[in-house]
Amino acid sequence: MPAADVPAAVLWDLDGTLVDTEPHWMAAETDLVSGFGGTWTHEQALTLVGQDLGASARILQRHGVDLPADEIVDRLTSRVIDRLEHGVTWRPGALALLAELADADVPAALVTMSVRRMADAVVAAMPFPVFSVVVAGDEVLHPKPHPYPYLRAAELLGVAAGACVAIEDSPPGLTSAVAAGTAAVGVPNTVPLPSGEAWTIWPTLEGRHLDDLAALAAAR
Repeated sequence: MPAADVPAAVLWDLDGTLVDTEPHWMAAETDLVSGFGGTWTHEQALTLVGQDLGASARILQRHGVDLPADEIVDRLTSRVIDRLEHGVTWRPGALALLAELADADVPAALVTMSVRRMADAVVAAMPFPVFSVVVAGDEVLHPKPHPYPYLRAAELLGVAAGACVAIEDSPPGLTSAVAAGTAAVGVPNTVPLPSGEAWTIWPTLEGRHLDDLAALAAAR
């Protein structure tokens, strides 16, 4: 059992937080839009980081992708999973921190707006088991930035969301985590994260330990 002075659980975003998949998503979006004769810029791709895939699909439709939203999501996901099969790039410090959580028996959940098969592909690539709960984007009543995904993860773990720490890399994800009542930490990746009292910014997870997470939870 985890010690009383550590978080009840640590809730992790996937894309850009655990794995460096954002370049794969952007490349997939660009190829899809260009295949329908449109143009998709890097700046436009940045606006989709951390967003619900259904909402992203509707935006791509407005940029000329003449496909149903579900098919857009499926094509993008398949492209990213294909890239992961050639090797997973873990975000700096993420695996070391997860290993520390596993050694201390601190529960961990994966909370992602990617669909279940994408989340399962990443979990299967993990070098050790750690996630006892996965909340995927195609299984939630309300996507991020709504608090539901993080509330659902805490519910499935049997803990209070307010006793958890959430780790995110996007403004929609941080908004979701804060609204759920977690102690939220933002680790910037492809998009800048505004600083503020609602969450803590760590430039990287490298060198971060369970004690750091415990301090965040205790400071609430």
